[in-house]
Amino acid sequence: MGNIFSFTGAKEIVFGEGAFDRLAEYVTLLNGKKPLIVLDKNLAERGFDEKIADLLKHAGMKYVLYDKVEAEPLLEIADKVAGMAVKKKADSVVGIGGGSAMDVAKAAAAIAANKGKAKDYLGLNKVPGPGLPKIMVPTTAGTGSEVTFTAVFVRKDLKKKEGMNSQYLYPELALLDPTLTLSVPPMVTATTGVDALCHAFESYTSIHSSPMSEMMSLEAIRLISSNLRTCVHDGSNLAARKNMLLGSLYAGLGLANAGVTAVHSLSYPLGGTYGISHGLANTVLLPSVMRFNLPGALEKYVVVAKTMGEVVNNLSIREAAYMAVEAVENLIDDCGIIDTLETLGIDRKDFPLLADTAMTVARPLENNPRKVTEGDVIEIYEDAF
Repeated sequence: MGNIFSFTGAKEIVFGEGAFDRLAEYVTLLNGKKPLIVLDKNLAERGFDEKIADLLKHAGMKYVLYDKVEAEPLLEIADKVAGMAVKKKADSVVGIGGGSAMDVAKAAAAIAANKGKAKDYLGLNKVPGPGLPKIMVPTTAGTGSEVTFTAVFVRKDLKKKEGMNSQYLYPELALLDPTLTLSVPPMVTATTGVDALCHAFESYTSIHSSPMSEMMSLEAIRLISSNLRTCVHDGSNLAARKNMLLGSLYAGLGLANAGVTAVHSLSYPLGGTYGISHGLANTVLLPSVMRFNLPGALEKYVVVAKTMGEVVNNLSIREAAYMAVEAVENLIDDCGIIDTLETLGIDRKDFPLLADTAMTVARPLENNPRKVTEGDVIEIYEDAF
């Protein structure tokens, strides 16, 4: 961490119960008259498209709807949705759902305005100019995609995931309404919640963290670790849901500014090769990567342990640091996520191939508090097996 740091995010964040009901008003504020709505397929199947229709038609607003976004979207979907925006003359984009829907929306907004192909914009700062104005509406407390500059896709041809990373992907508005998370099923609540915790922990221990990002990341760890159990086991508890969504938001701001670390490099090949959801892949790998990284960030691990409510008095610094790993494992257990790489059906003989792919996901590895070799990656996969 140098003496100079910067901090960026979505241009505006609106948070609160009932905030989503003012969607048409916010679209109008961005000079939108005909938004493209990018909706999670599961939400559409549960009738959420009717809620959108009520809100926008009541305001006399025309819109275009793409309601088929599935988890772990293929890169080609971004081009398809962008093409729809151009053809139907949409002038703004609203992404509603988990990280997948928001990532497709952010990418489509960029492609539609810049006329390129999704493939051209993968990597860092490849998007040439601003996209269509966009609003992101998370319905899970998980990815924090509503405040990040990243959109991640599966490259079927390469059996891995790759991201677009550009300042032009930051949404003009992040619209967070905790009431939209009340209907999320327990297991999705659990894995997306640990995904948010993973973002908070990784951004806090990243070598590129700053005093400001660390403040966000730590508060995210506190909020998530003290509310996730309640959200999983009593999903209708609005106070807990509100705290979880706030924690996920802070974790997103932390990761947008400090970056993530090795967990993400190791989880991307699991999504790309086996189609395992991002949240679940991160959940399974987080404790193993934490064990590996512990010597590189002892003091920070102690702070995390205390933040998660562990009593570390009279322990050596290493013992106190290890309490952070135990606290995360206990949280995962209490949420009923019992998966290992073995129970997810990962074949051990694929570890060298997965490790080879993980090493190409370079940016998170550069942020990692401990240097990682390909041999280390295989050992971490073994530990998570």
